[in-house]
Amino acid sequence: MKTVPLGSTETPVPNIIAGMMRIADKTPEQVRALYSAARDAGVDFFDHADLYGFNHPGGYHHCERVFAEALRLSGAEREQITLQTKTGIVDEQWHYDSSYEHIVASVEDSLRALGTEYIDVLLLHRPDALVEPEEVARAFDELESSGKVRAFGVSNHTPRQIDLLKTAVRQPLLVNQVQLSLTHSAIVAQGLASNMAGQEDSLTRDGGGIVDYCRVQGITLQAWSPFQKGAEPGVFLGAEDYPELNTELDRLAALYGVTPLAIATAWITRHPANMQVVLGTTNPQRIADAAAGSDLPLTRGEWYGLLQAAGHHVP
Repeated sequence: MKTVPLGSTETPVPNIIAGMMRIADKTPEQVRALYSAARDAGVDFFDHADLYGFNHPGGYHHCERVFAEALRLSGAEREQITLQTKTGIVDEQWHYDSSYEHIVASVEDSLRALGTEYIDVLLLHRPDALVEPEEVARAFDELESSGKVRAFGVSNHTPRQIDLLKTAVRQPLLVNQVQLSLTHSAIVAQGLASNMAGQEDSLTRDGGGIVDYCRVQGITLQAWSPFQKGAEPGVFLGAEDYPELNTELDRLAALYGVTPLAIATAWITRHPANMQVVLGTTNPQRIADAAAGSDLPLTRGEWYGLLQAAGHHVP
């Protein structure tokens, strides 16, 4: 398992993350099997959010509780893993809340749900148009000084939204979790066709290019939904509407002796931004398959070939 630095720190973390969004209805045995498969593959980083499981009887923090109750980690084992959670989305009159009160209360609930004394990484789940950076800073300062949160970051934020937070937040923002897959790859492809009129990939939409910005700022990008088609439901792996891409994935899978899922993972991990891939699977075998792409050395030609097969213009 390849490791990458966590943001601007020297802390090594695996470039594959086990996402716990879909464990709400899983049995303790299934959660333990998923956890064991992750650890066996070298994945010791687990991603949560207060929102996950909100539409189940357990409500908010449900998936965090399912995880903790199934594993009942000892203190020693807890120290071996990284627990990341997110806050800021409220389902009642669906909205976002980055107020001091909401952030602190959510973390307290996450600590109880996860049965732990600290969160390794806390992310703001979505940009809040009503954000007051001083409120976020006050919450982060209190959570850090009390030892309840060790590191901070954001999710789905643009460069300017991060800059706005940094006007008040003194902690380094180490992470930005964003949607990225071969077929939802505008943040990587944008600008490749620079100076070419009429090309979609000549545009830069997020205020300066989030990938380049995060590389400059020492922020680790975490790719969520790494196999999803994009705005459409379903995955592109084996999908009839992506014949050229799947032909290329199958060819490279045969060449490297891995699964197409590993190749799709490797397309992200091959990028020099040292991204982490957030898996949403509850299938233990798929974790092992993805881990095979953790450090798979795709050539530049293969990497660009996949990008073109996914429908992007490479001049």
